[in-house]
Amino acid sequence: MRGTIQNFQHDLLAWFEDEARDLPWRRTKDPYRIYLSEIMLQQTRVDQGLPYYERFLERFPDLKSLADAEEEEVLKQWEGLGYYTRARNLHRTARILMEQYKGNFPDTPEVLQLLPGIGKYTAGAIASIAFNKAAPVLDGNVKRVLARINALKASIDASAVQQQLWAMAGSLLSQKEPGDFNQAMMELGARICTPKTPDCHDCPVQVHCEAYKLGSQEELPMRSVKKTVPHHEVVVAVLCKGEGYLIGKRPSTGFLGGLWEFPGGKLEAGENHQQALIRECREELGIEIEPGGLITVAKHAYTHFKVTLNVYRCRVVKGKPRPNFHTELKWVTRDEFDDYPFPKGNHKFLKLL
Repeated sequence: MRGTIQNFQHDLLAWFEDEARDLPWRRTKDPYRIYLSEIMLQQTRVDQGLPYYERFLERFPDLKSLADAEEEEVLKQWEGLGYYTRARNLHRTARILMEQYKGNFPDTPEVLQLLPGIGKYTAGAIASIAFNKAAPVLDGNVKRVLARINALKASIDASAVQQQLWAMAGSLLSQKEPGDFNQAMMELGARICTPKTPDCHDCPVQVHCEAYKLGSQEELPMRSVKKTVPHHEVVVAVLCKGEGYLIGKRPSTGFLGGLWEFPGGKLEAGENHQQALIRECREELGIEIEPGGLITVAKHAYTHFKVTLNVYRCRVVKGKPRPNFHTELKWVTRDEFDDYPFPKGNHKFLKLL
């Protein structure tokens, strides 16, 4: 980095004071609301997360209301944001804080990290923003800023470099205004020091940036080569009984835990769609079915893999459905779909039923 740390802090904080976006979690020191924003904005852009944040707070305005709720209601409020482990951890943390901490948040990053779903970054954000503790943060935006400021010629994905970046974040941190400084670093990465075509002309810390001096800002940060994202072909069985549709609740632990879904699963080697539907319904529900017509084909992407959902109407020809995989089965009408939290992929065909 060029220049002194004090000058860097001054320039960055002055810019943040004048240019910071007016966001609801920046108008409060309530650790619950700051915590919610940090969890919700993991893997979610601000413009996407803001409506969910406001709606979630309308239903759960404080820790007690969240702790008192049933998990399914929490998942329903989270529906559409994805990464549902975040919602389950929010709920578990609220109950722990009510039962063991008298409804109060710990104010140190070390203790905050003992709570479900709170890692080093989130703990630092809560401690610094809500409690003014001198704890650094390191998210994707901050990594990019640090890599360019220091012209870091190594992959920011490497574990050794991660440790180096944490050390850099700690050395730059303002001891007097750690919360504002951390938010300013994140804001700088989100709005100015962007992944592509950074706006160096309007950057408040341009004079401190080694990458700008070298003309290498477009080449940094360096990243490891990404692995090919797997793709899975999936069949979905829409089973009808009168006006009811059969849905099952996934186990609370694991992928998409606690959500409701239509039966189905991935094709195995050598199977066609009809064979996969018959096998999945036999394994999951203990029934024999007759596959019918194709309703739709929907594509959906998760973080680490992609799926193509092939949705078929099916008819039960033998047996009574039982929850061999799911924790619960229900026959529900179309009007009742809104009462249940579904994976986002299922929403791509619900309106077609």
